[in-house]
Amino acid sequence: MPRYRIIYPLFLVTVLLCGCATRSAMLPAREQVGESATPVMIALESYRSDAKFFIKYRFGEQILYAGGDWQDRLELSTAPVSADYAAPSMVPMQFHQQERWDALPNDATSIPILGVEQWQLLRDGMLRAVVPANGKGLVVDFEFMQYFLYYDQDGQFRAMRLLDKPAAYSVQERLDFVEFMRSGRPVLDSFLRERGISQTEFIFNTGDTGLYSLPFLYVDTERHLLAFIRNIPLRPVTTTTVAGMKGGQAFGHLMYSHLLNLVQRPVSSLYRLFFVVTDTAVSTASFDWTAALNDKPVPALSDAAPMDLQQWEIDLDKISGRPLSSGSVDVLVDGSAFFTRLIDTVSSARQSVHLQTYIFDNDDFALEIADLLKRRSAEGVEVKILLDGLGTISGTMSNSPSLPAEYLPPASVRLYLESGSRVNVRQKANPWLTGDHVKSTLIDRDIAFVGGMNIGREYRYDWHDLMMEIRGPMVDIIDREFNLAWGHAGPLGDLGYLFAQASPGKDPVDTDGYPLRLLLTGPGNYEIYTAQLEAIRRAQRYIYIQNAYFTDDSLLRELVMARRRGVDVRVVIPMETDHGPINRSNVLAVNLMLKHGIRVFLYPGFSHVKAAIYDGWVCIGSANFDRLSLRINRELNIASSAPEVAGQLLERLFEPDFSISPELTEPIPERWVDHLVEIIGDYVY
Repeated sequence: MPRYRIIYPLFLVTVLLCGCATRSAMLPAREQVGESATPVMIALESYRSDAKFFIKYRFGEQILYAGGDWQDRLELSTAPVSADYAAPSMVPMQFHQQERWDALPNDATSIPILGVEQWQLLRDGMLRAVVPANGKGLVVDFEFMQYFLYYDQDGQFRAMRLLDKPAAYSVQERLDFVEFMRSGRPVLDSFLRERGISQTEFIFNTGDTGLYSLPFLYVDTERHLLAFIRNIPLRPVTTTTVAGMKGGQAFGHLMYSHLLNLVQRPVSSLYRLFFVVTDTAVSTASFDWTAALNDKPVPALSDAAPMDLQQWEIDLDKISGRPLSSGSVDVLVDGSAFFTRLIDTVSSARQSVHLQTYIFDNDDFALEIADLLKRRSAEGVEVKILLDGLGTISGTMSNSPSLPAEYLPPASVRLYLESGSRVNVRQKANPWLTGDHVKSTLIDRDIAFVGGMNIGREYRYDWHDLMMEIRGPMVDIIDREFNLAWGHAGPLGDLGYLFAQASPGKDPVDTDGYPLRLLLTGPGNYEIYTAQLEAIRRAQRYIYIQNAYFTDDSLLRELVMARRRGVDVRVVIPMETDHGPINRSNVLAVNLMLKHGIRVFLYPGFSHVKAAIYDGWVCIGSANFDRLSLRINRELNIASSAPEVAGQLLERLFEPDFSISPELTEPIPERWVDHLVEIIGDYVY
């Protein structure tokens, strides 16, 4: 097999990641300097053994010695390009020193060093065909990073982390790593043949000088090793190494929520308590409604006409108490799609970024988003971040399975966001253990993101989830809800909410797009619940639902009754949840659905999606199918009967997930404890 066919992914990835400076660099001596003052790290000698690598390099006027351990390699992609190619990886430099290494291992061998000139030729030849030259750029999506490629105003090619994207440029297209590598093969093959590259092992100087720079690339064509050598910056933060720190934070926050918070927000706190107690009492009184159905066969699917969506929207005005608005929706499935758009719009924001989330995690990816928000605030953009206190504290107590083992998190996300920045952070109290589960982001009050994703590594890399990008008059309504929550979380508490309520809203300037409706859950306000309950009752053809939690008995009963009248009812439940393998509180619900003809699909992995479609009426957002989401916590969903939204949801979510999720044909074995968990789940999930 020709050698160039083995190393082609190496060249392509290097072209992607190297060749131009980003905004700033963390130097080996940990000094921060401006871009113009950042010298290039040029390798002068290099050695490798089976366990370690060593590089002598020039950095400005200094000669430094670095090294690292091969076992710390991080694969850049888990998806194979083909059977012939190894996946490129990345390995950090673990030390930099001015003294020469004490001694090299006995099996260390010298490695030839190649320069950066060939990168420039290869880069231009390969990328000019795919990178737009119209003020927009291309994002290449690696397994744990995204890079933004574009041509600047002078026609020079630039490549950097998406997080460092200049505000004047936007993303036109996104490709995953494998797609991009396959697209560039013909150009690369020709390049390598013409230059007769024959070494089987070498290191390239890439010329990369940016933050998280990749200044060197090691290649071994015989062993198929392709490793970028990375210069890792350090964050000067206080870490959570003190035992019990998170527990202490949670205890302190709960004390605040039930002491000082009652002084600042007496009316809303007592109002919330009344509905929590009342709803708990009502929920406790239940009866066995399945007995009358046990002896009746499950009917065939009906061919009745779907419900009248036009009449449904008219009736929904009264059912929900919410007027119909308008706008456009782009359904974003999974973290790669959503966070690409989030980073793109935040980095291009001109005036404001208002972000509300249940959890702002303290992992490495969340801190990258935090760094971007801090940078934008320093550049004059108004950045407001609204956190749920208990949600964020509890969220930082667990780690993503993909989090690097050596990572040290900051002790407080709020302090990290506020430190050295103009970011304004408010943290919501949690009286009576209730919370604000809303996830929304507003960019310049022109674009809104709404859905189920918090800010953290799980949502970017590990979990299946969904968000919506919304434009048009609906953004003004979402913006008003943010302002109400922001005012209520401020020092004036209930008075702040009243002032925000009294402030005039923005009049819609147009009716572009298609019909959209905002639905909320809050104390005494069950819009999301009542709307979906009635939609289930009216559906005639199909009901598709994807949700991780099914503990609401009323909705479950209506789903069974819908199937009993011939509706095609399908439910996607994750094989795993954030509470472990199939949540035991779901077992009884799943078995009941199967017994009454509802098709249940087990998503392979954890799905955090909260989406449903009823004869073409879509309801998507932050609300689960449980008591907390439907009656207690603050939630925000967007609903629409527009064919454009239903078509996206079917094509991008339900059809792919039905195809990859095994259908459950036998009931899940039940245990006595499942009945206890189901009862408890009605109150805590």
